[in-house]
Amino acid sequence: MHQVRPPAVAGMFYPQDANELAHSIDRLLAEAATGTGTEPVPKAIIAPHAGYVYSGPVAARAYAPLAAARGRIRRVVLLGPAHRVPFRGLAVPGVAAFATPLGEIALDREAIATLAGLPQVGQLDEAHALEHSLEVQLPFLQRTLGDFRLVPIVVGDAGYEEVAEVLERLWDGPETLIVVSSDLSHYHDYDTARRMDQATSRAIEALAPDRIGFDQACGRIPVGGLLLAAARHGLNAETLDLRNSGDTAGPRDQVVGYGAYAFH
Repeated sequence: MHQVRPPAVAGMFYPQDANELAHSIDRLLAEAATGTGTEPVPKAIIAPHAGYVYSGPVAARAYAPLAAARGRIRRVVLLGPAHRVPFRGLAVPGVAAFATPLGEIALDREAIATLAGLPQVGQLDEAHALEHSLEVQLPFLQRTLGDFRLVPIVVGDAGYEEVAEVLERLWDGPETLIVVSSDLSHYHDYDTARRMDQATSRAIEALAPDRIGFDQACGRIPVGGLLLAAARHGLNAETLDLRNSGDTAGPRDQVVGYGAYAFH
């Protein structure tokens, strides 16, 4: 039976109508494009996962450079933190595809099978059913890359090394893109958030996960695992955008931070 994980936050975090969603993302990507056409295609990115009205402009900055790799990137390894279901380790789904209003994305079941021997990885569909951190990235990937296969992983209570080990198994070549979904600081005043998020950005650029505190990024664990793997592969991290909800669509007394990062 063809099992599909349906969208859980369409109409809340992003538009439910396919045409409206496509136009919204295309507009965000056009506004985020640098216009130089010289940006290298990253091996990995970090993008935020709030509602598009809040974090969409920052997320688009991470995704805009991927347009040049349309047709070349064939697999996306997508990791995000668990918000709904507490569990130990990293969770993969058992379904055959994930759906958004823009259509279905086939999962790379062969790649997922290579993780079966790792003790920190298990199948847990409940962790994926309502999780928004992965879902909000999918329409951006669909509009930038077109056809690709997906390896979706929700990260629960795990260590950086456990995440890095999973990434190492899936690393492969330029046909594989790694995406980590993470917002930054939560519910501080505007100036405090800016200071915290700037410190987090410096830690990411230095590939130094131990400098990212518990309250500095909700996706701290998958981010930390990516930083370890990036250092081992000789990648450099670049901050593409750094803003918060006070800059985009919200008040400034309690804000959420958003960063876009590329790894080359």
